[in-house]
Amino acid sequence: MFAGSDNDILVKNTTHKVVLPFYLYAALSFLICTIILFFSAKAFTQHYFHPHILAITHIMALGWGSMIILGASHQLVPVLIEGSLYSTKLAYCSFILAAVGIPIMVYGFYIFDMGWPAKWGGRLVLLAVLCYVINLAVSIVKSKTKNVHSYFIFTASLWLLLTAFLGLMLVYNFSYSFLPKESLKYLPLHAHIGVIGWFLLLVIGVGSRLIPMFLISNYINPKLLWLIYLLINVGLVFFLIKFLYYPYGSYNIPIGALLLALIFFGKYCYSTYRQRIRRQVDEQMKISLLSVMMMLLPVIFLVSITGWLLADKRNVQIVLIYGFVIFFGWITVIIFGMTFKTLPFIVWNKVYHQKAGLGKTPNPKDLFNNRIFIVMALTYHSGFILFIAGTYLVDVFILNFATTYLILSAVLYNYNVIKVLLHKPAKE
Repeated sequence: MFAGSDNDILVKNTTHKVVLPFYLYAALSFLICTIILFFSAKAFTQHYFHPHILAITHIMALGWGSMIILGASHQLVPVLIEGSLYSTKLAYCSFILAAVGIPIMVYGFYIFDMGWPAKWGGRLVLLAVLCYVINLAVSIVKSKTKNVHSYFIFTASLWLLLTAFLGLMLVYNFSYSFLPKESLKYLPLHAHIGVIGWFLLLVIGVGSRLIPMFLISNYINPKLLWLIYLLINVGLVFFLIKFLYYPYGSYNIPIGALLLALIFFGKYCYSTYRQRIRRQVDEQMKISLLSVMMMLLPVIFLVSITGWLLADKRNVQIVLIYGFVIFFGWITVIIFGMTFKTLPFIVWNKVYHQKAGLGKTPNPKDLFNNRIFIVMALTYHSGFILFIAGTYLVDVFILNFATTYLILSAVLYNYNVIKVLLHKPAKE
């Protein structure tokens, strides 16, 4: 099924010049976010609608998660559709617009200025997403291959476009009040369309291709993936309709559909793991598989928020932890794992593609320091657990202590990313 090396699969079509800036931008965003988190720890003892929490959430969602996913998908989509990326110019435009728009918008949220910073930042981000969606759509239409993975990714891009548009509407609603309710009331809708429609759909769509590839597994089950695809999208549409038109009562149908989808994806990954040909599993794949299990954590907190804990005095803390678990939990952990499964291959191809077969070259995994990767992962999970504890206990000291671990892990992540990006062949 997976003839050829991982390197052959990952390096087709798209030039590294398009992809690598996204990786670097995301890495720096992650580091900056952990530093801001340190100085804003007190905000996590207050209400979740806090300017600093809004800023941190959008750095994680856009500067960290979305930027690295956009970069990786420009490389991976041509592989999935067995065609070429339609336009490198649109890819560059997507990067530049987002790279400029994100910090402007985050600055607006941080100082809570919903005037020009939030509006201009939101406009640029929306244009960046539009460039990405157009590029993706034309690439898929022009390709001869239409598989379940491409449907996951394209549908996710449409949900991202809706998320960005709704976010900009909420910013404008602060100035013009044209929506029936105040912007705060629509935040759950904006957040869940982005998290489930964009992040979850895309992670499953790409992960269901990459995990078997990196494990060298013969397992394939398109019918199960189509079922997961339908469950997530139907559940999200149910959530959207209920939120807008029937806001009272339980959300059992969308939550149940989401939970079933995650259980089926876990089954898919487990079957892939059981049928793997490569018996030894490296640390990067272990981290990626751990992130699959961590997908259930947000659902547990979601059930708590919408169920019996609604009247609990610590419900605000549960909501804060819920958001933290999403962006600093499974999204970050899967990025950790997949960064060092994809980025080294891309850089290896850039440096050695003309030398392959002509002499000895290093393995892609030799381009980064695996010991530092392990220390980064351990440090990060320590900070992650401590931060959850500090949020629940409303303890600023624990929160600050936890963020020092998160900052250290971000420094180590950046060290390895930059080490890979700056790799040069040894002098003969």
